[in-house]
Amino acid sequence: MKQALTIGLALAALQSFAQSEWTLLQCMQYAVEHNHEVRRTALELDNRLASRTGAIGRFLPSLGANIGTQYNFGRAINPETNGYTDVNTFNNGYSLYASLPVFEGFGRIHALKAAKAGTLMGRAALQRSRDLTALGVLEAATEVAYYEGMTRMAAEKAQETALLLRQTLLMEEVGRKSAADVAQVESQQAEADYNLTYQQNRYASALLELKTRMGFPLNDSLRPIIIPCAGEVAPRTGSGEEPAELQVARYQMQVSRHEWRQARAALFPSLTLNVGANTAYYHTLHDDAGQAFRSQFKNNRGEYVGATLSIPLFNRLQTLTGIRRAKNNYHIACEHYEEKRQELEKLALEAWQEWQAYVKQTEQMRHKTQADSLAYQLTRRQFEEGLSTAVDLRTTSAQLLHSRATLLQCQLMAMVKEQFVRYYRGETIWTE
Repeated sequence: MKQALTIGLALAALQSFAQSEWTLLQCMQYAVEHNHEVRRTALELDNRLASRTGAIGRFLPSLGANIGTQYNFGRAINPETNGYTDVNTFNNGYSLYASLPVFEGFGRIHALKAAKAGTLMGRAALQRSRDLTALGVLEAATEVAYYEGMTRMAAEKAQETALLLRQTLLMEEVGRKSAADVAQVESQQAEADYNLTYQQNRYASALLELKTRMGFPLNDSLRPIIIPCAGEVAPRTGSGEEPAELQVARYQMQVSRHEWRQARAALFPSLTLNVGANTAYYHTLHDDAGQAFRSQFKNNRGEYVGATLSIPLFNRLQTLTGIRRAKNNYHIACEHYEEKRQELEKLALEAWQEWQAYVKQTEQMRHKTQADSLAYQLTRRQFEEGLSTAVDLRTTSAQLLHSRATLLQCQLMAMVKEQFVRYYRGETIWTE
């Protein structure tokens, strides 16, 4: 009775979970919104957008204003006579100026191009982080679905074995079965109960892993996942050219190339245009005589226009050292891109081969499961009629359970591998 109660509670728990389930897309949505890596990548993208805005701002003139106040005590220059005086005076100056770099070796242009490439790299990195988070949730959800199915099959098997034991005990009473047959069936029931407990523990561990990948509170309850059929996880969108992971490496190569050219711009002279206006007010302390503030502000006003040409001659080899580092960084980025491209090509081919293999294995295991089910039913009927032993029944039962578990695994893995094939082909796994 206790064993039957345990089995009934297990089945009831699974049924209660099934009444309100989280879909796979809901789990992916939650994970993308709460994953720390995705959040960090989004903040890095915002920094790159700010860098691009700053690069655009370098093409605009700089504008400034100064207001100065000075009290002179003792010997000083009189602004009115341009001679020395020893009386206390008050000076007030105003200036407005603007500066515009006209030419600096195309450094600003390459800085803007590097910032734009960096923005594209940030967007690709964010998409990569989302895709990898979604794929991680997909794998974890697949584990949950697999062990949920295994728990369900183990519970059904334990319930079936309990019924078989009661039937065998009745047959023993009428002399149709021996004590050895009863012992064999009792062994099968103990094994079924052990397998049920084992699968329940594995299911709990898989659910904990899924919560961790989703960033879900570990102490809160999470319902089982409905795994859709292959090809229904997300719409097939994207350019289909390069995966986001390879796009990140390609944009990094572009950023490094423009940074190299920006470093070489320091070898060229720079030309800057300057314009401005200034005025001043002067007053001798303890003297009511002198021009009014309005008239001095107007009469002392002056404007200027100038140009500054700066020619780099020698800065202790700092420019040449910076150019050398930037050049090496560009070649490092090129090597990283080629390495990543070859790695992804290998992974894409492996995922394709595994996907095709699981598709074929699914069809083969479906036929095998049907055959094992028929064999088990015939063996059980023969056992009830006394034409087969409990060992034969145990063997066919184990074969059927193994076939059902393998079929479930092949179906889930075929779906997972298809999503990886899509990812390596450059298709977007996760969309808003």
